[in-house]
Amino acid sequence: MHVAVILCLAATLVHVLLVFLQVAPPNPISRLYSRQVNAWVFPLFEQNWRLFAPDPESVNRQISARTMHTAPDGTTRVSGWFDLTAVDTSAVEHDPFPSHTAQNMLRRAWTSYVETHGGDDHPHSPRALMIQRYLRNIAADRLAAHRHSTFESIQLRVITLPVAAPPAAGGPSPGTAAPRPADTRYLPWWKVARHAKG
Repeated sequence: MHVAVILCLAATLVHVLLVFLQVAPPNPISRLYSRQVNAWVFPLFEQNWRLFAPDPESVNRQISARTMHTAPDGTTRVSGWFDLTAVDTSAVEHDPFPSHTAQNMLRRAWTSYVETHGGDDHPHSPRALMIQRYLRNIAADRLAAHRHSTFESIQLRVITLPVAAPPAAGGPSPGTAAPRPADTRYLPWWKVARHAKG
């Protein structure tokens, strides 16, 4: 019993120390151990200060996924698109106490992907590769839970719709301004661990 308590306290202290080093201003210790700190903190324990300085979304994103399965006879079957964002939105709208996962996991995974990959979809660092796998695994797990079919590859599509700006005082109503076009981005096909029919 005492050993378990000591281990829990030690793990808690190490966690708090690593998170502190990640959010503290750069210093010799955080520079020396930056690789270990980042490996522990990202992507699950990432910290930011948006609670104190909110950065509201200026766009709406619809993240969809489709799967590909190659049968033993060599024929390839590609599924239709499945709207992952709609599942999250539905979970938030119909739950008085929505989970952090439903609200932010997919959105933050996509934001981290864009920050680490830019526009070329090639990971240029170990962190970028980790974020790519994280986003891929979220999509694959959610598709496997909603579609009971076998697949080995997955592709994501992200449609970005700008949020209309509020009308200026005395200006035209929102319906008279020309809407900005949506931007659609297709990610490459990614291999995943084989998901069999459930």
